[in-house]
Amino acid sequence: MTANDFCDRVRSGETVFGGWLAGPSPVSAGVLAGIGVDYVVIDLQHGSATEHDLPGLTAAIRLAGAAPVGRVRFAHPADIGRALDLGCLGVIVPNVESAEQAAAVAGACRYPPAGYRSAGGVLAGKDPLCIVMVESTRAVAELTGTLQVPGVDGIYVGPRDLSFSLGCQLDPHDPVLRKALEQVWAAGTAAGKPFGVHATDGATARIYLDNGCRLVTVASDLLSIGRAAKAELAAVRA
Repeated sequence: MTANDFCDRVRSGETVFGGWLAGPSPVSAGVLAGIGVDYVVIDLQHGSATEHDLPGLTAAIRLAGAAPVGRVRFAHPADIGRALDLGCLGVIVPNVESAEQAAAVAGACRYPPAGYRSAGGVLAGKDPLCIVMVESTRAVAELTGTLQVPGVDGIYVGPRDLSFSLGCQLDPHDPVLRKALEQVWAAGTAAGKPFGVHATDGATARIYLDNGCRLVTVASDLLSIGRAAKAELAAVRA
């Protein structure tokens, strides 16, 4: 799978499955990528990996047959450009609140004349993926305009921050959160752009898949290690 193959698959609306990498180990990155997922997101915002780790992590993910994507720290051209220069095939950008901010993010992903990204580093291909996160009531309200911005390829919901903003439980069945998610799903469907909601287990991911999500994250490295180890400890103690 080439870089452009993955980006084209996402843009065409194909369902892709992914893992979430919070740790900085290339070995863990390769293991996670090797389970058969299409992409692995390197979490630069809340994980422990830094820009220094990106070349090794992105190489390990590619070698295992998946596409490396960076969840950057902030909607800033420097954060976005460095992730792309150091091997990510696309970015997931947090805290995008408006169409105006989404346009700035999309421009940071693309070289002139389509955008204003500076040339250099590891060139990721013709057009890296630009996925913006919806994490607040304002972002949901502005979503129709955000999805109309050229260069915005899709939406990724951060359900924890969105639940904080809504004042409700982090539960896909919570009626307040569910209503907001349905707004996002409807807007993405109307715009013809893929969308996803962050999940760290297969059962939750399945709920989102059944509701039309095409960016389906199914597992996180550190949480998976903890769950598996806890289950094995319980088994031997039993």
